[in-house]
Amino acid sequence: MISGNPDAERRRRRVIATRCAVVLAVLMSLCGGPSAFATAALGPPMLASAAGSVDASGTARPSGSAALVGASRSAVGAPAEEAPGYPWRWPVAGPRTVVEPFRAPAHDYGAGHRGMDVMAAPGAEVLAPAGGVVAFRGTVADRPLITIDHGDGYISTLEPVSSDLAVGDAVLAGDVVGILGSGGHAAPRTLHVGVRIDKRYVNPRGLFGLPPRAVLLPCCEG
Repeated sequence: MISGNPDAERRRRRVIATRCAVVLAVLMSLCGGPSAFATAALGPPMLASAAGSVDASGTARPSGSAALVGASRSAVGAPAEEAPGYPWRWPVAGPRTVVEPFRAPAHDYGAGHRGMDVMAAPGAEVLAPAGGVVAFRGTVADRPLITIDHGDGYISTLEPVSSDLAVGDAVLAGDVVGILGSGGHAAPRTLHVGVRIDKRYVNPRGLFGLPPRAVLLPCCEG
């Protein structure tokens, strides 16, 4: 049905496109390895190699012939400070403990961990990491999740999260968006935090003010 209001029609199309992207991303993660949102996304936010080094700016550099995944702003070292609402709010109460870190896939459909799993108490309140608008809320592939569009291409997804919010609801950083649920790949007592910038999954660590994760490499050759 075509709306008589062009602005309303454009918003309706954006909502539909976002919902389709969320569902597609979760299904891709099931085929290619653990979900990053699993959907929708902590050195600066960037696409990181599964194995590589971290330079002085915090940018992940792949070792050997491994290539950076994609070519978004994050791949060229966009600083975390440019993210809307930086620094982002830790999404659960308690210590900032990363149980399972981000692991970039070798290619868009490859295995990896497109986000980070953080420690959370059963039934914990889940908080919006930054202000934005709910872009998706529902169950995909046995996991309840909520996706927030923060603007400027930044989208985060939190799962498993049971929520009563609706698409289009505005949230502020620190607002309760739901309760930690169950389902999906994340281990019990963990919350999966996935972040995308311009539709590319990135390591969310820097957005929360965490230092880059160090990767140990051989010191010598021969």
